[in-house]
Amino acid sequence: MSPAQIKKALAHLTRDKKLAALIKKFEKPEFERNRDPFESLCRAVVGQQLSVKAAATIYGRFKALYPRGVTPRAVAKTKPQALRKVGLSNQKASYVHDLAKKFLDGTVNPKNFHEMTDEAIREHLIAVKGVGRWTADMFLMFTLHRPNVLPTGDLGIQKSMQLLFKLRILPTHEKMVSLAEPWHPYRTIACHYLWDSLDNK
Repeated sequence: MSPAQIKKALAHLTRDKKLAALIKKFEKPEFERNRDPFESLCRAVVGQQLSVKAAATIYGRFKALYPRGVTPRAVAKTKPQALRKVGLSNQKASYVHDLAKKFLDGTVNPKNFHEMTDEAIREHLIAVKGVGRWTADMFLMFTLHRPNVLPTGDLGIQKSMQLLFKLRILPTHEKMVSLAEPWHPYRTIACHYLWDSLDNK
């Protein structure tokens, strides 16, 4: 996402007084360029249900297995024992193997992503074992930089919206979609500020 796009998004989002306070308080989000789709999905699968620190440690060990790069062919050739040795569970080892297989046989083809809707990409990715809606949403936000993603299954976004709107309980999917309607079509940008607000509590 370019600086010009982010500037346009912020001009829109600051119309929401609650979000405007967060935008004033925290720095503008930055988006890494040219992240490899396969490696990004491997990282997401490896890091599921782990703390940020533990996920980074295990992914570092996983990545070290591939000095020439994390590629579908290289991962497909890796024995499960080697994956378990660097910290992956049996289940996650099977997930990254399935991911590699689906990239190799064309079930998942990132070349088509640019012409697909967000929902079509979600459905495309959920065909892979271990890839659910949350993982697909993270991929849309941080790898493809789609501007209008609202990951309603993310606990951090749920908690930050609960605080922002002073709700008694965590909001449901439907409630989150309703509350975030004014942020359309820049909900991805809004979520960056929601995460920042929660990190600083």
